[in-house]
Amino acid sequence: MAQETSKYLDPKVLSKVERLEVRARLVVEGFISGMHKSPYKGFSVEFAQHREYVPGDDVRFVDWKIWGKSDRFYIKEFEEETNLRAWLFVDQSQSMAYAHDDGMSKFDYAATGAAALAYLLQQQADAVGLSLFDEKVVRQVPASNTRAGLSNLFQSLQEAKPTQKSKIGGVLTELASSLRKRGVVAVFSDLFDDAEEVLKGIRALGQRGHDVIVFHVFDRDELEFPFERMTLFEGLEQMPELLADPRGLRDAYLAEIRGFQDKIRRGCLAQRADYVELDNGQPLDVVLSSYLSARMARSKRAR
Repeated sequence: MAQETSKYLDPKVLSKVERLEVRARLVVEGFISGMHKSPYKGFSVEFAQHREYVPGDDVRFVDWKIWGKSDRFYIKEFEEETNLRAWLFVDQSQSMAYAHDDGMSKFDYAATGAAALAYLLQQQADAVGLSLFDEKVVRQVPASNTRAGLSNLFQSLQEAKPTQKSKIGGVLTELASSLRKRGVVAVFSDLFDDAEEVLKGIRALGQRGHDVIVFHVFDRDELEFPFERMTLFEGLEQMPELLADPRGLRDAYLAEIRGFQDKIRRGCLAQRADYVELDNGQPLDVVLSSYLSARMARSKRAR
């Protein structure tokens, strides 16, 4: 299966696949075909409390550490043991429309990644919802674990057009206050806003008990700044155009973008939010499988 799907996973080739659902399936098949277990195994299990063992209880949930100390059997109980609730927050502001050469735009790359996660979660009967935003919340799809809910989510991502300005920090704070149940929140955005405001929004999500994953989306040009000749840089989100010699800007630009990225990364780590760089020049299955595998390993060490 890996050999059959790998040829489709290059972003340039993947961008030619029109249906988002098909792209999502290709990505999921690409990174799960070589794994024996789901990369989300144990994701939805949240410990709630202990209670005394009674005959008939599943011995798999006996807490043997307590038994070793007290010589009494206690069962570990969990909340939402089989069903995770997850929300995907996807940035559809104008800056997400950028794409180098003939590759996928940042938005299409983020949308494909979000759709792949939604597809994976739905296969496990977990509920997943969607919020599309720019300077405000544009569209929402309620969390659902049904096939119809997943189709609605795919359609909403497929129809979204990045055209407006962004106000990411304020939107994240607003969305945090609207979620009534704790769950996993995955943010897909280039985060082009004031860094402190962005981190304030991420902090608001964490303070409400959500498990936050920040997928920081970049175009390859933003990370490498490969321009050589005099270039007219087109302003996005109402920024002016700039005609400049990129060779004189490269060092200062790269220092600025790396400083911004580092500030966001350190802020996420300080708030116990996962930080994942998404480079739209890289195969999505590689990026997602690396992250999910690392998360699995971290979860096992914590048990």
